[in-house]
Amino acid sequence: MGVNTLLPSVTNQAQRLIELGVPGLLGQDPGQVMSVALALEEKIGKESTEALLVPTRIMCSYADLMRLVTHQGHPGFVVEDFTDAADFITVTGPDSKPIELPDSPWYLLTDPRRGDEFENSSPAEALETISEHGRITMTIGEGIFWLLQNLSVLERNHCFMTIGSRKLKSTGAFDARTPALWISNGTGRDGKEHRDAPKLGWCWWNNRHTWLGIAHAERRAVAP
Repeated sequence: MGVNTLLPSVTNQAQRLIELGVPGLLGQDPGQVMSVALALEEKIGKESTEALLVPTRIMCSYADLMRLVTHQGHPGFVVEDFTDAADFITVTGPDSKPIELPDSPWYLLTDPRRGDEFENSSPAEALETISEHGRITMTIGEGIFWLLQNLSVLERNHCFMTIGSRKLKSTGAFDARTPALWISNGTGRDGKEHRDAPKLGWCWWNNRHTWLGIAHAERRAVAP
């Protein structure tokens, strides 16, 4: 499909986040964010277009961040039945083992991809292949911050799930829902006012969708 996945330099990404007011939402100082971005850029290479700047801890609601993701003048939103999105944790590997994110306020997600090759595959099916290739699945936060830097990766009929985020139930089993980012048609509970707006919603773990890829990346890197 020829989607453009190239990203601005890490410091340019930091500048965009500062202009959007993201550091304030996260309870961080803009100057500190730029300082961390400079250190990370030094590690990955200034000319890299394959590294996404992501905060380790998101100290605001996903709804606050989604409102900053605009498509055709429409701010993004979280579906009304996804009130527990913040309860989804980061997992990795073929068994979706819970992990801690890097011990740094920000990190770089290298070589993020939309995962179009997994359109019409269920998350359960895609996870095995992604793990076999030594790659990692993307989280809700990583997906949103990718859109903040490059909205072109979200196309009608070609959007993506972020199966690196899952929710553990009290039984120890995983919730059957999996988060996804796509463009709303403005139908049903979304409301006509949300037509063409970016949307954080969910799908089922064992369901296939011809228009949803499974986003994945190379690794998470931090400054030395």
